[in-house]
Amino acid sequence: MTSRANGIAENLARVPVRRMGAAQDDAEGRDQVAVEEPLEIRLTFSRDGESHTQSLSITMRTPGDDVELATGFLLTEGIISSAEQIIQVDALEQNIITLTLRDDVIVDIASAQRNFYMTSSCGVCGKASLESLKLNSAFDLSTSGFRIGGDHLLGLPAAMTARQVAYGATGGVHAAATFDAGGVLFDLHEDIGRHNAVDKLVGAALKAGYVPLLDKGLLVSGRASFEIMQKAMMAGLPLVVAVGAPSSLAIDVAWEFGMTLAGFARDGRFNIYAGPKRII
Repeated sequence: MTSRANGIAENLARVPVRRMGAAQDDAEGRDQVAVEEPLEIRLTFSRDGESHTQSLSITMRTPGDDVELATGFLLTEGIISSAEQIIQVDALEQNIITLTLRDDVIVDIASAQRNFYMTSSCGVCGKASLESLKLNSAFDLSTSGFRIGGDHLLGLPAAMTARQVAYGATGGVHAAATFDAGGVLFDLHEDIGRHNAVDKLVGAALKAGYVPLLDKGLLVSGRASFEIMQKAMMAGLPLVVAVGAPSSLAIDVAWEFGMTLAGFARDGRFNIYAGPKRII
């Protein structure tokens, strides 16, 4: 976490609090909470030989790893397919980041904005969602040989909690982590938005040259929604483990694209909803 001038980490803030209850005796003090601020993602691209810059999305996020968040977002929303398609990243203004694409990258900005709005607001039907993923995905996850033992999977939630610094301080942020076949966490990112945590994770992997992540699994601290499965698929992650429940469309995505989905991974148990072959 990067520190601010006042000594408070940029993703944490101290606020006044009055603690109520018999054991706390109406005590006044200060508490740490997760910072929530908007991030505008702008895209500079070429069309008909001319350069255009347009706002693509505004997301409420926890500051930190903004470049990873923005690059991961472009990949998981199907706008880019590789890190090399981004030639420049500018963060000259607070809470605004601009990514410049190569001239040969074709961007349908209207379609990108419409698709993001529809999936974010749960306004797109399941059939259209699955067809869209078929068109955008660059990876065939059904061929991935990634597997993990059930005993290793059981240890993942505790390992994630132990590394959640911001959650330990605030109790108010989500986490997303990648893990290997031995149940060892590979990388972890936190954010007040669970989709943002996944995008930060994917963006970091993209910058490091690890995408597609065909030999890794994704662990999320909340539920498994369609959007989480979409982002996992676009990054080449064949297995998703959620601490919470899956949605029906998340399960549909898993079966449709040869993925494995497990939910309720906590308290020494988990449920397998799709692709059981990857869990030994």
